Amino acid sequence: MQAAASVVYLDEGPSAPSEADSEIEIVERARCDPTAFGVLYDRYFERIYRFVYSRVHERCLAEDITEEVFLKALKGIPNYRDTGACFSAWLYRIASNAIVSHYRRNKNEVDLEAVANLAAMTEGVLDAVVRRDRSRRIWEAIDRLPPRQREVMRLKFGADLPLEDVGRMMGKSSGAIKILVHRATQRLRRELVPLQGERGN
Repeated sequence: MQAAASVVYLDEGPSAPSEADSEIEIVERARCDPTAFGVLYDRYFERIYRFVYSRVHERCLAEDITEEVFLKALKGIPNYRDTGACFSAWLYRIASNAIVSHYRRNKNEVDLEAVANLAAMTEGVLDAVVRRDRSRRIWEAIDRLPPRQREVMRLKFGADLPLEDVGRMMGKSSGAIKILVHRATQRLRRELVPLQGERGN
């Protein structure tokens, strides 16, 4: 977050971006002027952090991944193209990919820690590990959904956005979003039957 958080505006005149500017105007400026990225950082940091934290459930890790998201966005924004969706949809996509990459790099981390420290763990800690592992497996299943279903689940449940906001971001009506959520949910239920069976263990 250091690169984005340290942004300062040397020009306080008419060309300096402000909260009053439209998102499109700010993004256009940020594409060729990194100092304009600060407004986007301030506007979206909390939302992206909450999205990441909802996936990893660890404050320090969520901070690290959020930092990675904004650094990648800062580097990639010159190539950003407006496709009609909100700019935040692009950030959520970067965040989702960063989370998936983290789990791929550390896919055995939780299991190894659990085995190494099993004797010292209290029941509450064990429960927390199990919940975290289940959450990870559910989101891995979401990441295997078809693209539109995957995106709607990330935005609706990962970012905790209302259906209307998800619809605007994806260019669809609320009714169409409900159908996508229903289809994705049905597919996940079929895939996660073994996981549901673990609740009694």
